[in-house]
Amino acid sequence: MAVTEAARTEVLCVQATAAADASGGTVAAGRAAQELGLKRGEFELAVHLGFVRTTAEPAGGRPRVGCGEIDRLRSEDGFPNAVRERVRTVGTAEGARLLGISPVRFTRLARAGCITPVTFYLNRYRAIVWLYLAREVLDFAARAPQLLAGNSPVWMRARLDAGTDWRARNWRAQRIERLLSRTEDPWRRAAVLAGALDPVQLAEVVDDPYERAHLAKVKPEPVFGPPGSVAAREVMAQLMQADDPDEILWRRITLIMELDGARASRQAPRPGDDHRPVLVPVPVSDPGTEPLLDPAPGLLARIGLRRRVTGHRAAGNGLLTKTVE
Repeated sequence: MAVTEAARTEVLCVQATAAADASGGTVAAGRAAQELGLKRGEFELAVHLGFVRTTAEPAGGRPRVGCGEIDRLRSEDGFPNAVRERVRTVGTAEGARLLGISPVRFTRLARAGCITPVTFYLNRYRAIVWLYLAREVLDFAARAPQLLAGNSPVWMRARLDAGTDWRARNWRAQRIERLLSRTEDPWRRAAVLAGALDPVQLAEVVDDPYERAHLAKVKPEPVFGPPGSVAAREVMAQLMQADDPDEILWRRITLIMELDGARASRQAPRPGDDHRPVLVPVPVSDPGTEPLLDPAPGLLARIGLRRRVTGHRAAGNGLLTKTVE
């Protein structure tokens, strides 16, 4: 006798509930993806974007998803298509079709920073292929229809004529913000920002080798860890590093500010420490006054403005791998 779709779904729900009961009300990521009708890549992107909340395992195991979270998403209007649509990605050709423009114009818009990629993959030639959220592409069209036809504005032509490509930079900025949003620990937040600087830049900002070692140790990883292949991990590490002078300067400043807070909360461990955090008293300001946002004395010297930032530019994408237009 044929099993109806409703009966099949009910069986899957019962199986998921049984698995959840056996593991404290949560299910493994693979089971959660199946329950939500998502492919594994779609599910990981949904978690990365915050659409699906995961439960961290105390022992450092793989993330799990609570039954309540699955029920919440399954009860939304339009399930399961609504969930899949939120994480649907498009490449250059499909994105251009969505907007009714040529792939060349779509690439120009993306290079100029008008559309931000959400992820990428490497093709068989190890070239980067950027992917964009379909809903963000459509949102851009509704927000700036004047950029879809006619001559490009002066600022856009100037940016492109200078050889600018904002795709990696914008992708990097969004990724950093998402990693920062997942932690309140000051040292882990500083570690996220430290990852945007190459070793030379980082050593100039953080001259204490024990602090640099601690930042490397506590650096947060994506929920499902780094990409699986060695090539993808290498490209990911390279893309995470700022490669433009003004971006490098901004990352240095924000790292210094975050480090000040981290050092005030506790010191980085050193050889011989018993691994207990050393708390440093933080002066409490008058609750009736607003703290000033002026930079701390010596901040400009600490970020190395006396040195030319352009002399320490990280290797650009062109030296690492090529990008598919």
